[in-house]
Amino acid sequence: MPSQFWRLSGGRPTIEVELTDATTDEPLARLLLADTGAGDALAGFELILHEDDCERCSDGASHSASLGGAYSGLFPVYYLRVQIPAIGFDHIVPVVGMADTSNDFDGIACFRFLNRFTYGNFGNANGFGLEL
Repeated sequence: MPSQFWRLSGGRPTIEVELTDATTDEPLARLLLADTGAGDALAGFELILHEDDCERCSDGASHSASLGGAYSGLFPVYYLRVQIPAIGFDHIVPVVGMADTSNDFDGIACFRFLNRFTYGNFGNANGFGLEL
């Protein structure tokens, strides 16, 4: 199984994904907090990113989603191409865009996204990894 491993950032699990700029077709690397507590397996979104990234990497919002918890309210949902090249992941996923993600990361990888993979520290307490 292909796998990818990232070091913890501030003691928190992270993953790096690549988005694709819709106008230049250039890859944009984004560091995301891996948060299994964000959303659930049936949520209408898989990632939370800054709205500027969503607009830059899509043809516009598709619909809106209502979030509760740390980010409460109605937010636009975009469909973005998300890649993790080292493990061959390349899919269009629903992404909530918000004006301020209010954390030290470029966004959040929610449970529905992480649940696509086998994930964890795989015996290394200093990191976090995904396997397809």
